[in-house]
Amino acid sequence: MPDPGCQLPVPTNDQITMPVRRWNLAIDGTPSESALRAKLESLGYRLARYTYEPGTVFPDHTHGVDKIDAVVSGRFRLVVNGHLAVLGPGDWIEIPRGSVHSATVLGDEPVVSLDAIKL
Repeated sequence: MPDPGCQLPVPTNDQITMPVRRWNLAIDGTPSESALRAKLESLGYRLARYTYEPGTVFPDHTHGVDKIDAVVSGRFRLVVNGHLAVLGPGDWIEIPRGSVHSATVLGDEPVVSLDAIKL
């Protein structure tokens, strides 16, 4: 039990993480764009593919639909409702409708992303 006089650090918004779904080799097999696409489509999502160049930044914004951002290649830093997530190949995160979020391409490699929504 912590000492009642001890002050534990409070994480800042950028230190709080969002649940990220990670690619599981044992269950999902070899990661690929077609495998990630098939997985999301099997869950009832409609997909669009985008490529974002290094240095791309999306400022805070919202969407009127629930969506998933999935990464095929590259690294994507997302902040959703103040919570941080870093996605790499095969990773995806759910972004609820109306959630304030931003995104930044990390590193020197473009991000290939699948944007998924349910209609």
